Amino acid sequence: MTRIWSWLALAFGLIYFFLPLIGTLEFSLRMRRGEYSFDAYRVVLGDPRFQQTFGFSVMMALLTIVFGVLLVVPTAYWVRLKLPRMRPLLEFVTLLPLVIPPIVIVFGYIRIYNTSSFLPLTGSVFGTNLLLVFGYATLSLPYMYRAVDTGLRTIDIATLTEAAQSLGAGWTTILAKVILPNVLVAVLSGAFLTFAIVIGEFVLAALLNRPAFGPYLQLIGANRAYEPAALAVISFGITWACMGLIQLVTRFSKHNKAAR
Repeated sequence: MTRIWSWLALAFGLIYFFLPLIGTLEFSLRMRRGEYSFDAYRVVLGDPRFQQTFGFSVMMALLTIVFGVLLVVPTAYWVRLKLPRMRPLLEFVTLLPLVIPPIVIVFGYIRIYNTSSFLPLTGSVFGTNLLLVFGYATLSLPYMYRAVDTGLRTIDIATLTEAAQSLGAGWTTILAKVILPNVLVAVLSGAFLTFAIVIGEFVLAALLNRPAFGPYLQLIGANRAYEPAALAVISFGITWACMGLIQLVTRFSKHNKAAR
């Protein structure tokens, strides 16, 4: 009886999540009257604005991932090694982006870093892009930190650090050649989640007036019929591709460990 209820719950979940997706996919193929076609996808993929905004968001995602790794890995490592009592405080701080709305963060950026402030970052393209990377890193912080912290929990960082120091390694060498390779799967999991967040983010990019993919999705959705459905399917595919890569990397790592 329990198994039947489990299968019913699974079936209900599949219908609840995939039925709207199937409907969106079917609608996106109806651009040509009377038959199914990929015209909407062809129009979207051939749009120069799609290529520009998607390329910009990919670049911002990669920069955010690099910045997040450089920020989170040394911090989580040091707190676990030297400041274990600070872990509850650090966990609380990393959860704040889930509580504080992105619009509050971006208005704070605009208020502090406008052209009349001491540090006028919004007065240049480079400065605004830098603020955007910081904002994206803030939004992805809960996921990146927990992924890295989980990875650090699975290894004995104290023993690894002592062994590396006994061989004359410095802190930079320990982080780059000892700690990071051992938590690489966790870092990649956080990186793929960060990529998915950045690709679909709207508020920060729109209010900072940057040509990102999120505002482009909103603009197309307000002015077209079939193209937004095609973009929704593409965005869903990108997100699931990131989740699939996480699973693939995790299984590959487990297979390598078992082989050893």
